[in-house]
Amino acid sequence: MLVALLWCGVASARPMVSPNGKLSVETKNGQFVISYQGQQVLQMQDGEAALPFKAPKAKKVKADYTMLAGKRSHCTNVANEYRVGQMTLRLYNDGLAYRYESPVKEQAAYVIPVGMKRWIMQWTDGAENFYPLTTTHKVQAQRSYSAVSKDADGNCVRWSFPALLELKEGVFALLTEANIEKGQSASSMYNDGEVYRVAPDETIAGETCSHSPWRLIILGTLADVVESTLVTDVSEPCKVEDTSWIKPGVVSWVYWAYNHGSDDYNIIKKYTDLAATLKLPYVLIDAEWDRMKDGKTVEDAVAYAKSQGVKPMIWYNSSVGWVDGAPTPKFRLNKPEDREKEFAWCEKIGVAGVKIDFFSGENQKNMDYCIDLMESAARHHLLVNFHGATVPRGWQRTYPNLLSTEGVYGAEWYNNVPTFTDKAACHNATLPFTRNVVGPMDYTPCAFSDSQHPHITSHAHELALTALFESGLQHLADRPESFLAQPQQVKDYLSKLPAAWDETRFVSGYPGESCVIARRSGATWYVAGINGTDSEKTLSVPLGFVKGKHTATLFADGEPWAISTVSQLPTEIPCKARGGFVMVIE
Repeated sequence: MLVALLWCGVASARPMVSPNGKLSVETKNGQFVISYQGQQVLQMQDGEAALPFKAPKAKKVKADYTMLAGKRSHCTNVANEYRVGQMTLRLYNDGLAYRYESPVKEQAAYVIPVGMKRWIMQWTDGAENFYPLTTTHKVQAQRSYSAVSKDADGNCVRWSFPALLELKEGVFALLTEANIEKGQSASSMYNDGEVYRVAPDETIAGETCSHSPWRLIILGTLADVVESTLVTDVSEPCKVEDTSWIKPGVVSWVYWAYNHGSDDYNIIKKYTDLAATLKLPYVLIDAEWDRMKDGKTVEDAVAYAKSQGVKPMIWYNSSVGWVDGAPTPKFRLNKPEDREKEFAWCEKIGVAGVKIDFFSGENQKNMDYCIDLMESAARHHLLVNFHGATVPRGWQRTYPNLLSTEGVYGAEWYNNVPTFTDKAACHNATLPFTRNVVGPMDYTPCAFSDSQHPHITSHAHELALTALFESGLQHLADRPESFLAQPQQVKDYLSKLPAAWDETRFVSGYPGESCVIARRSGATWYVAGINGTDSEKTLSVPLGFVKGKHTATLFADGEPWAISTVSQLPTEIPCKARGGFVMVIE
């Protein structure tokens, strides 16, 4: 089964290859054909007749850089780069990247034939939807708080990046993009039958960049996809000169329990006290802090947090998306002079970072605004978390103060609709293969009690999400009394939980069914696994890469907990339906 990519271009006479030789691109019948380990898996056809020319010579490209947060602290990747007409094409060992080097009208389109497994999200402006397994383009458009584009028969026709395809058994491709710069919009895909056209969003006339963003196809095994850093490999290097103040960490968070903001000083105190008790570095003062009750102000809340040794972050409405009827504060960041004044005030009173919410999609206006926000925040030593925003596209390398982005159908949806209850486990077991591959994901995990709508995942499943999901700011969802009622070992786990990783290994799993990932911080491994199905399942846990003798604490499914210390690492761990485990290997 093949996937075709249609574009205008020119053909080469000999294969273009990745450094390790596993990937190659050659021309056959006027088409680019991608092969993986000698087998054709992806076909790229010209929109016009291919013009013969002398085969391009490869230019060696190497990425070698460090990340303050993410799946790996030291990232390296190498590629062979080719110039093909107006396109630069790079073959990496874990995928392919291409971009147009002049402002030409893009004509790329992926042909995804019926019968091919795919996990693709119907587009919404906040990238908050499911990634259901389908094998056809005829998928009924789902209702959402943001309009979904559909055809006359009610089928969805607009799709978000990233999109995961199983090209053949055991061979996967994740379609996405990276390195959005000033003057560029992000893209989505529109399909006409089996043809999925890459469509940049609206740009401002006369202000477009001289080249396109990088379009990426991360290709290989599931391990190749999950462990890939290709999104940041092709993105611009860090533009923040002094990064010593940027500290990833775990955050206590009010919204999930109350379905409301932070207009109550006494509730903010509860979450600050939780952070202090569990030794969490941050507390988020959410929306409506400008309307605080009982004569208190946000400066009182900030001062209290600092007195308890907790760093406060505060929320803003971006005021370009949901404005009418939306929470405040509004219109404080839109003008450059207002933004500088506001962020200078944040820095002065001791705010550590800002959560900025409710953007209006992927057009150039939003992308330029996000870049302005990150740059201004960096000047004032403020961490950034974008909510109601599109998925990451590499900015976490260029602006490392951007520690997380929502762009995910996360746990806050237990507040909004009953749909999440039955679908959460499968959804959670899909995200490590899709959304979380491309960058930090503010899912807001870990709830042992219920919000407005109940959860039916196990306690161990919920705890596992804190290490399974990567986010430089890991917001814990549950209410203080629930966390403090857990066994001491669970509280100790949360106190020590990293929010940045030195190494990430895919261990086992399949999208929507299960996932086991190992992440290392220093000399300690966190191995997290979840069962995404409604039946009991034993998860495979081969940990041959963990050398030497170790002692591990295992948090497994029980009534509600089964916590044990093991001296021999298990190779299999049984899980309840919608269950899970997390193992900390010292």
